Amino acid sequence: MTLQLHNTLTKKLETFTPQREGKVSLYTCGPTVYNYLHVGNWAAYIYWDILVRTLLANGYDVERVMNITDVGHLTSDADDGEDKLEKGARREGKTAWQVAEMYSEDFLAGMEKLGLLLPEHITRATEFIPQQLELVRILKEKGVTYQINDGIYFDTSKFPSYADFAGLDLAAQKAGARVEFNTDKRNPSDFALWKFTPANEKRDMEWETPDDLLELPQPDDSDEKIMGFPGWHLECSAMSMSILGPTLDIHTGGIDHIPVHHTNEIAQSESASGQQFSRYWLHNNHLKSDGTKISKSLGNGYTLQDLAERDYSPLDYRLFVLQSQYSSESNFTFDNLSAAKNRRYHWRNIAALRHQTHDTLTDDSDKAITLLATSQAIVEALNNNLNTPEALRIVDQAFSKFDGKSLGDIHQHGLVRVLETIDEILGLQLIGTTPDIDDETKQLIIKRQRARDDKKWKESDQIRDQIAAMGIVVKDTNGGTIWEYADDAA
Repeated sequence: MTLQLHNTLTKKLETFTPQREGKVSLYTCGPTVYNYLHVGNWAAYIYWDILVRTLLANGYDVERVMNITDVGHLTSDADDGEDKLEKGARREGKTAWQVAEMYSEDFLAGMEKLGLLLPEHITRATEFIPQQLELVRILKEKGVTYQINDGIYFDTSKFPSYADFAGLDLAAQKAGARVEFNTDKRNPSDFALWKFTPANEKRDMEWETPDDLLELPQPDDSDEKIMGFPGWHLECSAMSMSILGPTLDIHTGGIDHIPVHHTNEIAQSESASGQQFSRYWLHNNHLKSDGTKISKSLGNGYTLQDLAERDYSPLDYRLFVLQSQYSSESNFTFDNLSAAKNRRYHWRNIAALRHQTHDTLTDDSDKAITLLATSQAIVEALNNNLNTPEALRIVDQAFSKFDGKSLGDIHQHGLVRVLETIDEILGLQLIGTTPDIDDETKQLIIKRQRARDDKKWKESDQIRDQIAAMGIVVKDTNGGTIWEYADDAA
């Protein structure tokens, strides 16, 4: 099988080939843990979960690093403003360390609820301070840094291809630079590698700046040490390269990362190593909410908790996200989410048919081949630049053939194999969320059928109501009597 991915670096669809046969190194930009993630944030992690699952389906061993930014992400990409963790700490009345821990735990719990595969390495920026300082040291030795009043900066003019990745117009950027930008910077595009704690200020998260990183080291007899903290861009480069090496196979993130964060990662990483930082770059598009950009002022940044309060499960939301391809802009509404919930409810009831049929001794090869082809087609759809809408269409088409069919015409093993493929590559947990009914309910269904056979309609209806009270709906179809789940809450 051939996996095709759209590479932001080359701006075209390419056949994926890793550096080492059968092995993939992958870095995913993780969350800044100063608040709950909203639906727009979660969409990205669902898409990159599909990427990992698709790589696994193609036989690759995947080693993935995903960071948790728990320090250094300022409220402005121009290295201005407050650290988001410090801001969150003030809002919550906690320390920045407490805020980081609280929202990190919530993020990891959300990953589990959404059925996301855990990366091999989940790295916290605060645990990689020595590696980040060493990267600054290397960059200083390479002559691409300079120090100003508020920190140590990367000189983008020393990296000739700085503008290439995002197609930036640096001349226009310089001409339009606002006066509130730090005028001590040599170029508007220069970015902080290490920020100094302002004089007379004490941060929750700060570390001593090594003397050898300073252009004017402190006197030996000075008790005043310059404290500081890492820049957001520095963190990702240090964590990814220290674990995965200087060149990644794939780096993922949102399209909003392209012009600043990822451009800066490339500049500092390649300046330090002299090697290409990542061979493939994948970026997910924006998810709007109610037709507009997600913003706090509009109150449309719905969290998983908000969805749960309206009786939507995380898996409903996961299916909603997969209805759009990662590179396309999409729109969240509760009507769209309801449609996804209904779709998953239908699929769960198809999955429940495996409990109601048995394979015969004589295998029906035509049925088996058809279902096997469905599994293959799902993988092929995702191999086409993670085309999840096409994969879902294939599932719909396959499941439509079960509607109204006699249980005896369903190839049980083939159905189970398709369900396993859906769960393995789409992560929808159809098997795990569709338990068999208990023996008491099965006996009641048999008893009801006997009442129907004897034309005891009143008794049949009473038993049907009794079964419904147990959370199961009995349906009489052209193909026979089947049972379904009474609600779509799972």
